[in-house]
Amino acid sequence: METLLLPFSPRYIVLTVCAVVTALLVGIGIFDHNPKVWELLLVPIAIFGALTLLGIRDLLQKNHAVLRNYPISAHIRFLLEEIRPEVRQYFFESEKDGMPFSRDTRALVYQRAKMQLDKRPFGTQEDVYREGYEWMHHSVAPKARSTAEFRVTIGGPDCTKPYSASVFNISAMSFGALSPNAVRALNIGAKKGGFAHDTGEGGVSPYHRENGGDLIWEIGSGYFGCRNRDGSFNPNEFARVAADGQIKMVELKISQGAKPGHGGVLPAAKVSEEISKIRGVAMGEDCVSPATHSAFSTPLEMMAFIGEMRRLSGGKPAGFKMCIGHPWEFLAICKAMLETGIYPDFIVVDGNEGGTGAAPLEFMDHLGMPMREGVSFVHNALIGINARDRIKIGAAGKIATAFDMARAMAIGADWCNSARGFMFALGCIQSLSCHTDRCPTGVSTQDSTRARALVVPLKTERVYMYHHATLHALSELLAAAGLDHPKQLRPIHFSKRTSNTEVLSFAKLYPSLRPGELIEGTQDPRFRDAWAMARADSFQPVG
Repeated sequence: METLLLPFSPRYIVLTVCAVVTALLVGIGIFDHNPKVWELLLVPIAIFGALTLLGIRDLLQKNHAVLRNYPISAHIRFLLEEIRPEVRQYFFESEKDGMPFSRDTRALVYQRAKMQLDKRPFGTQEDVYREGYEWMHHSVAPKARSTAEFRVTIGGPDCTKPYSASVFNISAMSFGALSPNAVRALNIGAKKGGFAHDTGEGGVSPYHRENGGDLIWEIGSGYFGCRNRDGSFNPNEFARVAADGQIKMVELKISQGAKPGHGGVLPAAKVSEEISKIRGVAMGEDCVSPATHSAFSTPLEMMAFIGEMRRLSGGKPAGFKMCIGHPWEFLAICKAMLETGIYPDFIVVDGNEGGTGAAPLEFMDHLGMPMREGVSFVHNALIGINARDRIKIGAAGKIATAFDMARAMAIGADWCNSARGFMFALGCIQSLSCHTDRCPTGVSTQDSTRARALVVPLKTERVYMYHHATLHALSELLAAAGLDHPKQLRPIHFSKRTSNTEVLSFAKLYPSLRPGELIEGTQDPRFRDAWAMARADSFQPVG
């Protein structure tokens, strides 16, 4: 009896109604011989009949238990789940909610990119008494806003072609991850604004070269654009590409914030003829970025490789990018610098909060050191080996505003890179669909019909204006603090609330080593044990 009543239970009632209505409509059509009745009934029969067939399919399929128990009606759940991010973003997020970037931050970038009013009324929406709130100190003797262009010269004593870089540049994003139009707009904006555009590890594409904006050529473990057929590094090809005057610096990518220690694979089906040519990989084969480099395996070999990159590029600044992991590994690199006498010209510190691409959740959420701790660690390690004055530090990881920049530079960065900030300037709406090739704004896709939505001349201006307005805001912050240039920023200029009743200066949170302290033998617990474990001839710890 219970089985007979199942069609009338709430779980199956939608399917039952659709089946009954379909049967009734068909019956009316059969017994009423008027042709006009069939014409009127045809559409309802098609609709309810299709729903009935869908319900039967739901009952018979085995992949989704909820569909077997709630045929037809369960599809509403999947529809709501599909639009849940958009509904939350547009209707329920407060101005300070939303991850990875809050609605307020996104709106600020859009406004600056469009040259719209970026002021806020009626006071801050921040809870200034919550734990974790941070602020910058101002001066009772503020200065006039500097109109000078904030730049930093990158290139140590061994560099014959130093580069004068803006303190705010486009972080590494490859063609392939970004659409051709996105790369074009970023590069033209960089040229107009006098700042640098990092190519990402995907190689230098024609879209990077079209308009002549300054490039930082990033070389990853796949050596795309400078590789042999077997995937190994090709020094001759590297020298040929690096000789291009548009390339101002060469950067070795050790790891990235979103997925440090994790390689990547572009399936053979996605390796187009264009990508094959740019990256130097064969069509019909997977395009592999190994988790580790094949050109070196020890800190000593890594320093030699960076020295070779500088030589092959004709003396251009050569450095590396990494997200800090085991502290002794970076200190092993420092020991290799001392032993070989080979120093990079720059180090870009990425944080685990960074990343424009897709990554496993565990990697994205829980692997790698956050950017601020990473910058402070690298800054102090270089002080500790008396190398800070010859090596510049770049910071990358969730930087979008002038305050983000000032905070990172106070901790030790010489300049900042932003990826997602410039994506917002291009029109990105944080739909979180970068890895699906269905980007709604044409920024992160290789679908030409989607990419055409990104109008290059318009977005070029927005890239330029976002950079210009952000540096303008930085100059206003500095003036309010009584400073002339971001290089004057120090940890004492910032404070953080660590509890409801306690506030600490960044000088306490990020204490500095003395020059040469690591060489002399430090007792600082942040470095003492890791320095003892580090060895120049291996990334493995001593003992």
